[in-house]
Amino acid sequence: MAERGRGFHREDGRDHRHGATAIQAIPLIAPECEHLTVFQRTANYAIPSRNGPLDREKDKARKEDFEGVKERTRNSFAGFELYFIEQGALDASPEERDKAWKEMWDNGGFGLWIGNYNDIFFTQEANDKVSEWLREKIAERVDDPETAEKLIPRDHAFGTKRVPLEYDYYEAFNRDNVELVDVKAAPIMEITATGLRTEDGEYEFDVLVFATGFDAMTGPLNNMGIRGRGGKLLSEKWSEGPRTYLGLTSADFPNFFTITGPGSPSVISNMPVSIEQHVEFISRIVSDMRDRDAETIEPAKEAEDEWTSHVQEVAYSTLFPESATWYMGANIPGKPRVFLPYLGGVGPYRAKCDEIAENDYEGFAFATKERAGA
Repeated sequence: MAERGRGFHREDGRDHRHGATAIQAIPLIAPECEHLTVFQRTANYAIPSRNGPLDREKDKARKEDFEGVKERTRNSFAGFELYFIEQGALDASPEERDKAWKEMWDNGGFGLWIGNYNDIFFTQEANDKVSEWLREKIAERVDDPETAEKLIPRDHAFGTKRVPLEYDYYEAFNRDNVELVDVKAAPIMEITATGLRTEDGEYEFDVLVFATGFDAMTGPLNNMGIRGRGGKLLSEKWSEGPRTYLGLTSADFPNFFTITGPGSPSVISNMPVSIEQHVEFISRIVSDMRDRDAETIEPAKEAEDEWTSHVQEVAYSTLFPESATWYMGANIPGKPRVFLPYLGGVGPYRAKCDEIAENDYEGFAFATKERAGA
């Protein structure tokens, strides 16, 4: 979006979607500026957050059940107290689906994403039902049909791209001072001294705000110049995609741990829950290394190969890899197209880590000081 006089926000497509940052910023910037122009490449589904004052009785009940909340989130699919409906969307009647989706919509939060019918990520026909329902909801909230059409996603299955939560996002486009430009139809050609130029014309503004995405999960690690045995760069080892064991370690990189790295639930989960699990597991490993008088730990190549294949097999059993997302590295030119996070779920992943530790750290190799230096 672009704004004259006070500010400007741009979402132009390195992220291949209208991303969470833009969706959160637009409703706040729009009332503060003279004119705001949103440059959007690809629309995404955004669902209501329903932010508001916390109900005191609910707050009291949650605090009293803190240990229960903690246990349920740690063993859930995505680190939230949200559970898929034990029925397929295709098995429910249109009336049942509409009732369930309206309740999720009215409640807000991630329920529509990770508390939906259990077939929406596996069956295109089932996903089409909820995708069309959400398109209708978007159209209801945007006054101008042409603008609404630009904001309605039609290029991917709902939920296979990160689903941002929003508050008055779609209503922002009903303001007289907000304009939406489709830069997929008219690409941005250059940034100019006074604004930017698309194939269709020039735009002038005072402030340019970038919200264009990032090189997710592997980018920061590859750019750090991390070297393992023989001086080999991690970026060289991962040149065709990340290779990890549990998204935690990588062969020939002893004592190198990644918190919620590629190959772990990470961004497909409530991150604090996943971060906590990784920190606890790594702490357990370090403690056990001391007990063993071990100098190093790293995964066996066979274990790493099996886990890397498993991560892709789980992903490709779903609709997720069919969408061009940063989950697939699709927002970075030349980046290998592999599914980066692990879709097996927070609870099952935690159980797998515990099982491996209890089975004498199956798949890991420990070395004493003498062997490590050999």
